[in-house]
Amino acid sequence: MDRSTEKRLAERAVELGKIGRADVIFELVGMTKSDSFHVKRLAVSALGKLAGTANPTEVVPVLMEACRDRNPQVKQYAIKALSAYGADAAPALNDLLDISVNPSEKEYNRKDSKKAYALISEAMRIREEQATHKCQKCAVTVKYDEYARSMKAFQRVYCDKCFDEVFLKRRNYDTGVELNKTIETRSGTLVQSDGERIVSDYLHSRCISFRYDERIRLIEGYAIRPDFYLPEYDVYIEYWGMDTLDYKIGMMKKQKLYQMEGKKLISLYFKDKSRLTEILSEKLSGFMPSGNDVRTESRQVG
Repeated sequence: MDRSTEKRLAERAVELGKIGRADVIFELVGMTKSDSFHVKRLAVSALGKLAGTANPTEVVPVLMEACRDRNPQVKQYAIKALSAYGADAAPALNDLLDISVNPSEKEYNRKDSKKAYALISEAMRIREEQATHKCQKCAVTVKYDEYARSMKAFQRVYCDKCFDEVFLKRRNYDTGVELNKTIETRSGTLVQSDGERIVSDYLHSRCISFRYDERIRLIEGYAIRPDFYLPEYDVYIEYWGMDTLDYKIGMMKKQKLYQMEGKKLISLYFKDKSRLTEILSEKLSGFMPSGNDVRTESRQVG
């Protein structure tokens, strides 16, 4: 870019920031993709000045992208701009935290990220304190400390009374699940059914690492326990081992959550138990990198 064009665009970015109208966002967003870091940082700065006028859902992702820019000054201006959006910049918290502890980042960016993280977190706290929340079970209005406690534990809103009931029910359920894990697999993992044992032994024989029955938050507000999760391939495996009506309803709800989040799910069913390894091999091969065929055993296990 020639210097006259760069100068013109830089002046335009500053001008748009002063105008303070939401309809200039599109032009500023285009400038954040400029080849000139000088134009980029001024466009990012202008987007920060539009906080309170611009739509945060349009601006915050752009600023988050600018936080990953290779130029430290563009990154610095993006960090400061995010601070101006307060609680609306909540999606950027993880990125800001990463920058604040990354020794390869400039010291001033680490410091600014730490400040921005604290400011946005406090804005979120204040917003939540002012908001009205109702218990999902009994519909009474909950206090902020009740809200914070239940969201931390369950990602759902409960009053203290209902929280204790849900906590006790979950604890009893988890205890029951653990007591049902009586079948030992070749890897030493204890599972609940013979079908799960077949799956576990298949994965172990092919050196495919997995996590069994670990609780995860798949989607905001919902925690689930996948039968198997393969971290290397980001694939979930569920063995649907029962045929009752209640079980099928739970199965469909769980499958819907996977679908909503676009997760890679392999479903295996009790009726296919006699061909379980064959079916799993065929389905899993579809998620493997080209040339990596899981249908060929990589080692023998006792």
